[in-house]
Amino acid sequence: MKATLLVIGKTDKDFVKKGIDEYQKRLVHYLPFEFKIIPDIKNTKNLSENQQKQKEGDLILDKLKPTDTLILLDENGKEFSSVGFSKFMEQKMISGTRNLVFVIGGPYGFSDDVYKKAQGKVSLSKMTFSHQMIRMIFTEQLYRAMTIIKGEPYHHV
Repeated sequence: MKATLLVIGKTDKDFVKKGIDEYQKRLVHYLPFEFKIIPDIKNTKNLSENQQKQKEGDLILDKLKPTDTLILLDENGKEFSSVGFSKFMEQKMISGTRNLVFVIGGPYGFSDDVYKKAQGKVSLSKMTFSHQMIRMIFTEQLYRAMTIIKGEPYHHV
């Protein structure tokens, strides 16, 4: 199984880039992982929140293949412990999922079309994190899940 993290806008904080890079390097030992960036939409000040969500949603949906399994990182999604998330990932691997695409939306969330296409939603916390920080937090949690599945000592219970 391949995992993809799809995000809106480039990562502009150097320390966040370094963290993502570190966990991305570690992840390749467990599964193919791709970090994809959809460029920010230009002239958003002329758009309503709904128009911006719709434009971002169209860009997200354009990046998906018919066989992709879409999971939204969403504040109203299912919360997991790290062990619970590793079980979720393991179940996706066992079930034959080919490409699991996790998406971090723009500042206003997702369009209705993206919600309709999604096969699930995951929340990383009840707390709110910046879209920049979530990228690194998610990448670390994906790495942690893989080490839990393999029974490696990175995660201590």
